[in-house]
Amino acid sequence: MQLYKSQTLKVYNSLSSKKEIFEPINEGHIGMYVCGPTVYSNVHLGNCRTFMSFDMIFRYLKHLGYKVRYVRNITDAGHLENDADEGEDKIAKKARLEQIEPMEVVQRYTVDFHNTLQKFNLLPPSIEPTATGHIIEQIEIIKDILEKGYAYEVNGSVYFDVVKFNQFFNYGKLSGRKLEDMIANTRELAAQEEKKSPQDFALWKKAEVQHIMRWPSPWGDGFPGWHLECTAMSTKYLGETFDIHGGGMDLKFPHHECEIAQAEASNGKSPVKYWLHANMLTLNGKKMAKSTGNNIFPNEMFTGENAILSKPFTAPVVRFFMMQAHYTSILDLSNDALLASEKGFQKLMDSLDLLDKLETSENSDFDVTSWKQKCYDAMNDDFNTPILIATLFEAVKHINLIKEGKENITEPDKNTLKETMHSFIFDVLGLDHKLDVQGDSDKLPGVVDLLIQLRNEARANKDFATSDKIRDQLAVLGIQLKDGKEGTTFSVS
Repeated sequence: MQLYKSQTLKVYNSLSSKKEIFEPINEGHIGMYVCGPTVYSNVHLGNCRTFMSFDMIFRYLKHLGYKVRYVRNITDAGHLENDADEGEDKIAKKARLEQIEPMEVVQRYTVDFHNTLQKFNLLPPSIEPTATGHIIEQIEIIKDILEKGYAYEVNGSVYFDVVKFNQFFNYGKLSGRKLEDMIANTRELAAQEEKKSPQDFALWKKAEVQHIMRWPSPWGDGFPGWHLECTAMSTKYLGETFDIHGGGMDLKFPHHECEIAQAEASNGKSPVKYWLHANMLTLNGKKMAKSTGNNIFPNEMFTGENAILSKPFTAPVVRFFMMQAHYTSILDLSNDALLASEKGFQKLMDSLDLLDKLETSENSDFDVTSWKQKCYDAMNDDFNTPILIATLFEAVKHINLIKEGKENITEPDKNTLKETMHSFIFDVLGLDHKLDVQGDSDKLPGVVDLLIQLRNEARANKDFATSDKIRDQLAVLGIQLKDGKEGTTFSVS
């Protein structure tokens, strides 16, 4: 169903710094490119938040009836330690330290990336190309930019001439920076520096003797610059101009700025209509960093094996937590915030179970049609998931009132409410409360009852360590225990 024809979606475009009505280049079709990971280490939560945000956007666009081609790349070469084209290739360095092949590093952390995103219930992209799989395309773009005079070759390396480019285009239009200010605030080049200007960036780097990852080119053996791969892959699969380019806020400059420059120098066109940027994730009010210990990986959250959180948290609860902030806002992760999200998530899931059991009447006290449009209004306002979640909890309140006999609902309204709740909770927000259990699901209650009995015995013996361990390990599996006057019950999330 083509819902997009009846809904007006607005998105915040980083290029114009304002919300704009979203109108795809080709009616009914959307091309979306998102910068993927550099696979030299385990994916961290900040990256997960970015990919989760664009998964939500991908889901909503599909829900509206658009045919979406979603391209998210894998950087498996060319990303140096320093954005100024200095230092070692991150993957080659990891391979050297561990004394393995670079592609072993790539394979290990690509698998980790996919496994982690699968736990968070992210949909796979339409195409997931790699930098090393598109060396030829990158070389062809370099040749084109050289021919048009916006690049120069020095000792086997090729650099983009930012000053020359800025004479005819606007370098800095995405980040709001002026080239004159950048030049004024940059120290003079060292005598051995190859670049004409510090703002110039590498399109192709000469590979020194010790550099493992290298490919032949018209300028000698080398490897492509980090920025070039995204230009090559996005234009190959989405065309010279496409609808959406996404990524983390930290990529706006220099990475995305350089992408724009490369595309405009090559084909004379601005490559992207709408630039969308997701904001960062902090931990306990501070920037996440391995060096300071203020850092936590997804699996550490799921298992509870960390010194930051009081208990394990399931992937659906963490995703629900992420969706409670707008994708452009900084989000702070803390133990208290996750505990609150866990309660909210369970309340939402319980309301769905309750919804099926509601008795219907000849009239409704809850205006479901108006409420349903409020859900769309929230998402149409630049994918405002916190407002959507608040709107979903309005329905939770009415569901409880209907259950208590204080309000009524008709059968058609109940069906609309159920369909809408399921669409936005599962299809759009991507929440998942299914338990991944191998074997027959009808055996689950008996197994959990046995564990509850063992937990009760531990509590009676004041063995609270064992009691808490049973509760927490069940929580990791998505089984929540509830202690009440009539005993302990459980729910699956």
